[in-house]
Amino acid sequence: MEHVDAVVVGSGFGGSVAAYRLAEAGRSVVLMERGRAFPPGSFPRSPADMGRAFWDPEAGLHGMYDVWRFGGCDSVVSAGLGGGSLIYANVLLRKDERWFAHEDAHGGHKSWPVTRGDLDPHYDAVERMIGAAPYPLDRPPYDDTPKAHALADAAAELGLHATLPPLAISFAPERGVAPGMGLPVVDAPYGNLHGVPRRTCKLCGECDIGCNEGAKNSLDHTYLSAARFHGADLRTSHEVKAVRPRHGGGYEVDYVVHDPTRDPAEDPAGEDRHPPVRTITCRRLVLAAGTYGTTFLLLRSREAFPGLSPALGTRFCGNGDLLTFLLRAKDRNRVRPLDASKGPVITTAIRLPDALDGVPGAGRGAYIEDGGYPGFAKWMVEPTLDFSAQLERMVKFMWGRFVEFFKDAPDTNLSAELAELIGDGALTVSSLPLLGMGRDTADGRLSLREGRLNVDWSAETSEEHFERLRRTMRSIADVLGAEYRDNPMWLRKRVITVHPLGGAPMGDHPDEGVCDAFGEVFGFPGLYIADGAAMPGPVGPNPSLTIAAMADRMSTRLLESASAGGNAGGAGAGAGAGPVAGTGPHHGAVGGTAHGSEPGLHDGTGEQSRAEGSGPTSLSFTEEMKGRLAHGVADPRAGELAEGREPLSFRLTITADDVRRFLAEPEHTARAEGWIDAACCGGRRPVQRGWFNLFAPDGDENRRLMKYRLFFTDDQGRERTLAGEKNVLHGPPTRIWPDTSTLYVRLLEGHVAEDGPDGEVPGGEVPGGEVPGGEVLGAGVLHIQLTDFARQLTTFRTSGPRGVAALLDFGRFFAGELWEVYGPDLE
Repeated sequence: MEHVDAVVVGSGFGGSVAAYRLAEAGRSVVLMERGRAFPPGSFPRSPADMGRAFWDPEAGLHGMYDVWRFGGCDSVVSAGLGGGSLIYANVLLRKDERWFAHEDAHGGHKSWPVTRGDLDPHYDAVERMIGAAPYPLDRPPYDDTPKAHALADAAAELGLHATLPPLAISFAPERGVAPGMGLPVVDAPYGNLHGVPRRTCKLCGECDIGCNEGAKNSLDHTYLSAARFHGADLRTSHEVKAVRPRHGGGYEVDYVVHDPTRDPAEDPAGEDRHPPVRTITCRRLVLAAGTYGTTFLLLRSREAFPGLSPALGTRFCGNGDLLTFLLRAKDRNRVRPLDASKGPVITTAIRLPDALDGVPGAGRGAYIEDGGYPGFAKWMVEPTLDFSAQLERMVKFMWGRFVEFFKDAPDTNLSAELAELIGDGALTVSSLPLLGMGRDTADGRLSLREGRLNVDWSAETSEEHFERLRRTMRSIADVLGAEYRDNPMWLRKRVITVHPLGGAPMGDHPDEGVCDAFGEVFGFPGLYIADGAAMPGPVGPNPSLTIAAMADRMSTRLLESASAGGNAGGAGAGAGAGPVAGTGPHHGAVGGTAHGSEPGLHDGTGEQSRAEGSGPTSLSFTEEMKGRLAHGVADPRAGELAEGREPLSFRLTITADDVRRFLAEPEHTARAEGWIDAACCGGRRPVQRGWFNLFAPDGDENRRLMKYRLFFTDDQGRERTLAGEKNVLHGPPTRIWPDTSTLYVRLLEGHVAEDGPDGEVPGGEVPGGEVPGGEVLGAGVLHIQLTDFARQLTTFRTSGPRGVAALLDFGRFFAGELWEVYGPDLE
């Protein structure tokens, strides 16, 4: 059976980012995308091609558009290499800092398990990779875009805030070059997986139906091209049907391979109609098949995941999407008609404040953006916008033909009548779609009904949000001298969303969410969710950038836990906190047994584990501490109070590769990997090698030490050591929290370790004592915040044959040591 480090299901904003990050780190990655690749020039334009642009493999349709119809809403999502980026409108807006909250059961607000501060570095990384830039409205020829100017003018008159949001579009051939229409785009260093030339935006309004110029910086041109460059195996027409844990660790993935060339009319009941199921195994499994795809997979596979969170299927919403139209709109001076087909689909965003912003009575925050449609589609759009006028022209034409039929000398020239029947196109030239979105109520539920996905959701609980959008859009129509028109679906209080979210939401614990703040599924180490399904509520603005940033953050954690896992993977499949590495050609046998090896044969745990036929069980958890450090001070307590002290923090993944051995040895040594963030050392620096000792003896039965020693280099390449201790001293139980949450640290010159066998944890020192070797550059104190400690408790992971037992053994040991130190003196 084929086996790899990681399988990524889906190639949208979550899957593409994950595939790239894992491949760049040298992991063997297979990405499975159900749809096919769409290079520039292949997107459908003719009626015949558009008729086959939908997704239904059993009917022989392998197009981009996957349309879902449910009770309270309809949805359009994408199938194809690049996922939703093929048909989205390019907007890359960050989630508003105060909007990381959702309604709780008591009518108040509960914070998301992630913050804007957590995501900002990842927002930066995604924007750089995709090449986000605002619409160059101040540069010709882009300055001649009536709808962008009109929307900004309307916002100003209404006292609203309008911006030109970052767009994933190439307006210039490369960075630092002046923009221009139809210019050749310079490929990135990682190349272009399609091998087809790209050209800059020509303002054709075709973003939502696929950009045949290649001006759109969709994921196939960015993350996926980079992922393939680094060795990722991108497999199109591969649809995943089921997933399950693998005996011994890791996961199994069942999939089928579609044949887009199959004609169902020629082979109505052949084998290709129901292709054979194949299976691949992996150490890490990343589900990124979109809100519907990921939730559907987990619902179908639920029996294989006993104990999966009851939150599966909950917190569904449509990100407040609402589509309306402004008919016969003109600019602010009521002179120039607007042309929604000129420009990219979206150029401008108007932000409506939220009560969470501190604006009393504002309600739920929202965004309103201009829309557009292709110029060649105007004839199709106009009858939809003004059906009554089209019907009137048709009746008039037929009546005229009827009257002429009875004349002695009927008019045989129909040119004028046909011209009138077609119309002058004035409606489409002066009509503007408006796209609304925002913080609707995430109270929908996804479930299975007779094997099919079902959504129980209604716009009624978000009526205040939708009514606010409609009122504001009417006001914009008044400013632009336009006629406001609801989407016909709104007559039945139905909406159409292109931003479905939720279904496998993140949370602080399994009763609240399916996965944690990093996307890892509770109870199933190594299984991650990296798409809109993980959102615990609406994003507010367009969700694409936030989903990608979440996936980037998830990938960082996944790689950290993989590195921290060491040999914890045991068997070739791996699991839990064990590494992703170890089976691919880039790694040899590092981080686990070689591909195909049997469990327990190379784990280094001795004859006992061989006899039992099982490898070691590892345990890991993540710890984050923050504080301050002062230069030129050797005493940490003095450094905490000294003038000129600077912020210092770290986040470490602590891993005991073999819990049984860890608990048995007197020093209780584990590995520490992660990062240190110190301004004096150039900011965030990776830990190159680190040790952690839990309750190490100190020669005094009433004293234990938690010791840290972390090797790293500063931004000048100079070796540094961060050495620290927590002092667990005999005293009343009220001392447990301050003692175990306070770390006294020193920053040392060089990589400083006590003498001892290689691989043995170096010793430490007591606060104020001598340091064995290395000049003391500074000292200070770090603390665990209560919120960080609560989150730390959710990060415990085990990997191996006796995970639950190992966790219980660790808990008993921890509690027992605390009792020894803080318990009453019984003598």
